[in-house]
Amino acid sequence: MIINTGGRTDTAQYYSEWLLRRFEEGYALSRNPLFPHKVSRLELSPDVVDCVVFCSKNYRPILPRLHEITDRFHSYCYYTITAYGRDVEPGVPPIAESIQTLKELSAIAGKQRVAWRYDPVLLTKAYTVERHLKTFDYMAARLTPHVDRCIFSFVEIYEKVKFNMPELVMLTEEHIEELARGFGEIAARYGLHLQTCGTNGDFSRYGIHPSGCMTLDVLGQANGVKFRDLKHKGMRHGCHCVEARDIGAYDSCPNGCKYCYANKDPRKAAENFKLHDPASPLLLGHVGPDDVITQSTQRSFLEKECQMRLFG
Repeated sequence: MIINTGGRTDTAQYYSEWLLRRFEEGYALSRNPLFPHKVSRLELSPDVVDCVVFCSKNYRPILPRLHEITDRFHSYCYYTITAYGRDVEPGVPPIAESIQTLKELSAIAGKQRVAWRYDPVLLTKAYTVERHLKTFDYMAARLTPHVDRCIFSFVEIYEKVKFNMPELVMLTEEHIEELARGFGEIAARYGLHLQTCGTNGDFSRYGIHPSGCMTLDVLGQANGVKFRDLKHKGMRHGCHCVEARDIGAYDSCPNGCKYCYANKDPRKAAENFKLHDPASPLLLGHVGPDDVITQSTQRSFLEKECQMRLFG
């Protein structure tokens, strides 16, 4: 089983004490987003967790103790650093600070287990095609020696994104081609492995790889293990990533990013954040009398010889 710690919220930044405690105690509880009284118990031990995946915009809070997890588990870290300032990402550190944190993360986890995410790519009057290409070049020059790859995607215009970002400039085919061509040229210049995420199209003509960003191949190569040849169901339509279990919760990230897919409303996320108790096995709140806890089925994706080598 693959455990995802950051798909629903920025756990590494805002809930690091809780996350470290969950792995120390060896389990976490996760509410079903559609049926809140259905709670799954997930065991967090190396014999049932094949890989721990992190995704964050600021690893600084967890950095001093991250090794407590990465020393025990196969792991992979996605670090999102974009061109946007606090007008779009209110809770995210400045670019220079984020670059320094990524370098330190790479030294701890190993560059083969760190990916830089430059997404989502969106346009406004302030964030033009030219600004994206200039910023991407600046970042690529500094981050390429410290990462396994870079992943980018173009923004998906959900209703809540349109509501939260009325200043969005709609991406045209010309915009997309110009950005993809520019990103590809920059990546080639620095020797950066660049790929798309989701259903963003095929840009292999620009040297951009179309493979999924969280596949068993990516996780296996990064950790020196081999997974069974399984088809990936994906996390959503058009996604090629391996299925993972997320121990976070939606509407709980205080970053306040205007384009966020996981938060419906930043105000709701701020209110939910107040429900957090680092000692609770749930990210938000506590187990109630009407909750039904079910043991989650956790099966390994590792090939048998890998399992025997690790645990035998």
